[in-house]
Amino acid sequence: MAIAAPASVPTTAPSARATTRDIFRASTSTCVPALARPHVRGKFLFAGDEKFYVRGVTYGAFQPDASGYEYHDANVIERDFAQMAANGINTVRIPHTMPPRSLLYAARRHGLRVMVGLSAEQYLGFLIDRKKSVADIEALVRAKVRECAGHPALLCYALGNEIPSTIARWLGRRKIERYLERLYRVIKEEDPGGLVTYVNYPTTEYLQLPFLDLVCFNVYLESQERFEAYLARLQNIAGDRPLIMSELGLDGLRNGEGVQARSLDWQVRTAFAAGCAGVFVFAWTDEWYRHGHDVEDWAFGLTRADRSPKPALHAVQEAFAEVPFSANLQWPRISVVVCSYNGARTIRDCLDGLEQLAYPNYEVIVVDDGSTDSTAAIACQYDCRLIRTENRGLSNARNTGLKAATGEIVAYIDDDAYPDPHWLAYLAARFLSTPHAAVGGPNLAPPGDGPIAECIARAPGGPVHVLLSDCEAEHIPGCNMAFRKDCLEAVGGFDPQFRTAGDDVDVCWRLQERGWTLGFSPAAMVWHHRRNSLRTYWKQQTGYGRAEAMLERKWPEKYNGPGHVRWAGRIYGNGLTRALPWRRARVYHGIWGLAPYQSLYEPAPSLLGSLPLMPEWYLAFALLMGLSALSFVWSPLTLVLPLLVGAALLPLAQAGLSAAHASFPDSPPKRAALLKRRLLTAALHLVQPLARLRGRLKEGLTPWRCRGASQPAPLWPVTTSTWSEHWQAPDQRLNSIAAALQMEGGCVLRGGEHDRWDLEVRCGFFGAARLLMGVEDHGGGQFVRLRLWPDVPAWSPIVTVGFAALALGALHDHAWPAAAVLGLGALLLALRTLEQSTAAMATITRGLRRLHKGGA
Repeated sequence: MAIAAPASVPTTAPSARATTRDIFRASTSTCVPALARPHVRGKFLFAGDEKFYVRGVTYGAFQPDASGYEYHDANVIERDFAQMAANGINTVRIPHTMPPRSLLYAARRHGLRVMVGLSAEQYLGFLIDRKKSVADIEALVRAKVRECAGHPALLCYALGNEIPSTIARWLGRRKIERYLERLYRVIKEEDPGGLVTYVNYPTTEYLQLPFLDLVCFNVYLESQERFEAYLARLQNIAGDRPLIMSELGLDGLRNGEGVQARSLDWQVRTAFAAGCAGVFVFAWTDEWYRHGHDVEDWAFGLTRADRSPKPALHAVQEAFAEVPFSANLQWPRISVVVCSYNGARTIRDCLDGLEQLAYPNYEVIVVDDGSTDSTAAIACQYDCRLIRTENRGLSNARNTGLKAATGEIVAYIDDDAYPDPHWLAYLAARFLSTPHAAVGGPNLAPPGDGPIAECIARAPGGPVHVLLSDCEAEHIPGCNMAFRKDCLEAVGGFDPQFRTAGDDVDVCWRLQERGWTLGFSPAAMVWHHRRNSLRTYWKQQTGYGRAEAMLERKWPEKYNGPGHVRWAGRIYGNGLTRALPWRRARVYHGIWGLAPYQSLYEPAPSLLGSLPLMPEWYLAFALLMGLSALSFVWSPLTLVLPLLVGAALLPLAQAGLSAAHASFPDSPPKRAALLKRRLLTAALHLVQPLARLRGRLKEGLTPWRCRGASQPAPLWPVTTSTWSEHWQAPDQRLNSIAAALQMEGGCVLRGGEHDRWDLEVRCGFFGAARLLMGVEDHGGGQFVRLRLWPDVPAWSPIVTVGFAALALGALHDHAWPAAAVLGLGALLLALRTLEQSTAAMATITRGLRRLHKGGA
């Protein structure tokens, strides 16, 4: 690799033929920059307390010397690293070969960090042919790690680079995942503080590697729109971890150096704007050596083989200088609103974080909602506007902040949360690039809150976001949400009836009802403290249960019969209880495994997997316990005992599975301490539905609730018709009917694409009524035919008849207590079904009468 450096690049080599060792010796007396070891904080890397954006290039592979060493010419390495540093590059990726430790020292001298490749993909053939065992490969990796463990210039270890998709398909997804996890554990044993990643690519996107510290992908897309869309997908795959583009680039030979420069400019800027923690441009130089020969038919380098700069180097230098956003953006003014009620324990962290925001135009408004502690006194110590009110609840406090806001964007953060320094920048950038009415971001539990808070952070019931696509949301949580002020005012702000929770869900639905959309920015993150005691967690979840009941009363069409939200999107967040995997996930490989993008498709949870996740499962369990108790007076009911055992085991299994998959930061060294955390997390997965159930029942959200007044109405199909001289399109007429039914208090559902009914009025879990419309067009108007009929779910009569049969059996055996209880159960089921079906039919009848009187 003997290459002359351009005259403009200074050389620090002591002689033209100096060896790497000579240069290292000569530099030991010189002053080298101190490099703090990087660590992960949420979606980003930090060096000390400073956020560290990776501005990198790949370096190599180069032609090895006679001894097989690629990085043997110390002079060239020194000149290259000096030229990199001069052009704003701060990281070098060595993709295929373990670099000598001297290269790390050279990087340190120039303030560069190094991603070290361990080439795990090269050993898979040995596993297939059984020439080496996994233990042998572990020993090889362990020896490589020892060469650079703890070095200050080390950014991270890359387990491997792009395992061939055909080999991954040959061995199977799970074997590859286990293989990489074992090597990850080896690295952590040798260098506990080192960061570990694996360089993946779209063709093996399906690999699930949750143990990695950061997520890296090589992505080559020449369409900016497709690149943005795929980055959003990768951010959801990365979850709470940093995402780094480990390779991106364009061939300057085929496309021209000008096109290469323009393409790299938007690729780098798009990656950082999408929230990536770093970018590696492929490659530093056109000099490239693979498989025994120089590669001369492409030119991805920022410099030519003689290290003369190409236009792409200047474009990348300028893009790197403006990370994460261009300085030319016209940032909108943002009003940050913090609502607090007795939040003295955490509001100082919140206000400290807001003071450190890297955003040019914002204000902070603190609304003290009648606190009795020192919240107001703490807020007075900061540069913010303090508004004190009597205690009127969270929604009123948020509306007070909205009214006082002077920004065109209003962002809300909880008093027990604090933002990432670029929180507002990422929110504002999403508003600038989309028409969304609201934008949210992730909320992560900060480390150091104690073992109970860490377990609660991995338990269900925390703030989550719901995504309809990789970048459009259905719901954004209240601890991290921002709105266009005019849109929020147009829907009337927050509903004051929600005093502690539920207001964020309600306002999201009202915005979407107006036809607006919600966005999600994965990098607009806040740190959100979780509850740090079991008592406060129980109280919080009970309050959430009450809020669910209030939302169901206001938005009945959003809920199913038992009273659970029917989200159209997918829920994202930590602590979600894992449904038992009754059906396996499937990988889309394409024909012969040749699809360029191979994804993992997980089936929707089955009915058996979903039921134990519901709070009402505990009611079913209580019912089975009652029936089992009756077996003391009527022995045939002992057959219920297996069902009781199964009903108990399913949530236990799901809680255990969820706790086993939970990952804890800085896990304690003693297994006993880690086991305690997992046991507590499993217990929280069992307790949380009980707390939610308690709140729901106290607020009236019961499975046996009946919506609508029960009035005399036919319980058989009814057909009616009417003549209208006013022509209306069928959808307009059905919307008019739906509006009339809603005015009568009905929960109105619209039929789907495969339904043979148009509207359904649901009055509860046990009964509903449906309507079908047919229209005949005539010269003077329309003849409208309507058919309505009661609809009873199939399980209701089956269960009712089952209870009645059991009651008759107990009566026959003279088991009077069992017969009375079972007979009463059958009677109550029948009466509730009759009541709800009658109420639904009466609601439709009244609605049609109202519509007829209105002349529609």
